[in-house]
Amino acid sequence: MSDLPISFDDLAARLKLNPFHQWLGLELLEMGADSVEIAATWRPEWVSNPERGFVHGGILAALVDTTADFALAAKLGRPYPTVDMRVDYHRGAGKGNLRARGQVVRAGGTFSTAEAFIYDTKGTLLASGRGVYFSGLAKA
Repeated sequence: MSDLPISFDDLAARLKLNPFHQWLGLELLEMGADSVEIAATWRPEWVSNPERGFVHGGILAALVDTTADFALAAKLGRPYPTVDMRVDYHRGAGKGNLRARGQVVRAGGTFSTAEAFIYDTKGTLLASGRGVYFSGLAKA
């Protein structure tokens, strides 16, 4: 029996409930007590610069937000609304699947902080960021 507030299977199912997550092709790969790893399956609709083939920054930001939030969900049992978020873009993301790793920085009673890192298939860091989430909601 696990001490985690949510099982891997339940968190994976929660991730797939959201139609936007389905569209992004998100899949929970790993879950720790305060961390997750999520895969995103490439879609040609991600491209914002057809000349260079770069992925739109909003896709990377969405992955930062979702991954950080689901790291909190691994620790607290459910995802929470985003209050504030910062994203840093390190390189242009090209065609290909993405991996995101998230970890809790601080789990608080009202606000919690988590961060995420987005990588391409070669392991190159493409973007990173940190979000603040309103964890003061009822735990239901």
